[in-house]
Amino acid sequence: MSLKLKSGFTFDYDNLFGEGKVTKADIEAFSDKLKEAHKAMNVMRETGYIKGHLSKDGQPEKVWFSQCPYIQEGTLNSPESMKRLQELRESVRNRIDVVVSLGIGGSYLGNKVLFDVQCGEFWNSKSVEERDGYPKFYFSGNNIDPRRTKDLIDNINSSAAITKSHYKRTYKVMLIVISKSGGTLDTMSNFMVIYDALKKNPDIEVEIVAVTDPNTEKPTLLKQMAMDHNWPQFSVPDGVGGRFTVFTDVGLSTAACIGFDIDEFLHGARDMDEACKNENVWENPAMLNAALKYIASEKYGRNIEVMMPYGDYYESLSMWYIQLLAESLGKQFNKEGKEVCYGRTPVVALGTRDMHSQTQQHQEGRLDKVVQFIRIENWDNDLVIPNVFPEAKKLADISGVTMGDALEVARQSNADALASNKRFNALFSLPKMNAYYLGQLLYMLAMSVAYEGEFADVDAFDQPGVEAYKRIMGPKLQELKASKQAK
Repeated sequence: MSLKLKSGFTFDYDNLFGEGKVTKADIEAFSDKLKEAHKAMNVMRETGYIKGHLSKDGQPEKVWFSQCPYIQEGTLNSPESMKRLQELRESVRNRIDVVVSLGIGGSYLGNKVLFDVQCGEFWNSKSVEERDGYPKFYFSGNNIDPRRTKDLIDNINSSAAITKSHYKRTYKVMLIVISKSGGTLDTMSNFMVIYDALKKNPDIEVEIVAVTDPNTEKPTLLKQMAMDHNWPQFSVPDGVGGRFTVFTDVGLSTAACIGFDIDEFLHGARDMDEACKNENVWENPAMLNAALKYIASEKYGRNIEVMMPYGDYYESLSMWYIQLLAESLGKQFNKEGKEVCYGRTPVVALGTRDMHSQTQQHQEGRLDKVVQFIRIENWDNDLVIPNVFPEAKKLADISGVTMGDALEVARQSNADALASNKRFNALFSLPKMNAYYLGQLLYMLAMSVAYEGEFADVDAFDQPGVEAYKRIMGPKLQELKASKQAK
């Protein structure tokens, strides 16, 4: 059983629905909740209002992520904002040698998905011509790691020395700093260390782009710095939590710097949003996905979701989803203030790699998981496994098929084995991986957690648990600084 959109995007839920799984009767008994949740999504689209949602400051706050796919005046992604992203694209191409994107959480994870899909692992080893004029691209600011930060600085300094020696010019570096407030410890500590080190190198020119809160009346720290230093600016918009910002300037600034097709990405999200406006659960991918997994969790105890894409460059997609699910649905209290401690635990996995590690637990461990597969039906430049050792029968037996076909046989075998032992699993199938289908997939997952927040009566758009450690960490850092100054 599956739901297939006109685009070819498919949600196959055969191993999640039916006898011994989530049943039709379960869905029918859930009909009132489905109607209420769907109505809430329509209200959110039209007004930004979500019942019970407050900002981290405890003030009413609109939710605007569902606006992001639409490029029009008065919305977050306006024709003017698209023009500015195009100007950024033209500015870096054939001019900037390397871009370093500094961000954490939603300011990193979605960007890394876009990079992996567009560029792959060996982007920075390619020539400028092979990169079509786009710069090398690195990430930082997603951890406070002194070794990696120094390695990045050393790498850039080394490239600058080569450029000076071979081409007799300075090396041009752009630092894109992504923080709504400018006070994000992980991001800003890396930024200051990297900026200071590179500015001391006479062979390097450093430019800074700030992606931050656009409010000019009460500017945040990074906003004020950007205004004081005349840095180009892009927006971390109000009403779009970090885990949803891949569809805003936060993610699209990375897209602009690597040649990723922004228009097609938003087109895919837009088409998915249209599909998710369908009030029929069997024709609405996000509502059906959320309902099946909510019921699987609450009625059948399957409260762990293993996100398992098949393909090396899609592990970052799974990591992005981890934040989306964990921050959106892992809540101690419901909207009425009752303690519920709700949430499905997300787990990163990768096929086929983790068939040789986690699958033993998936197959025979506790009956508490749904394994969610992602497959790509048609691979660009698929490779045939050659019969180079015909005398080795076991190797000869796997020759003559493409690597993509072999990957799908492995995934299907995993799914069949799990299903044979009462292990819930499902599949998102993309005709191919490109900007359009990635937009469809990410948007569907984002809308799914919005639906599930309504089912569970929790606020899917706040993150109070994240604020708890921040309140503790600030004073601890002050104490540490004071103790070092006293020595």
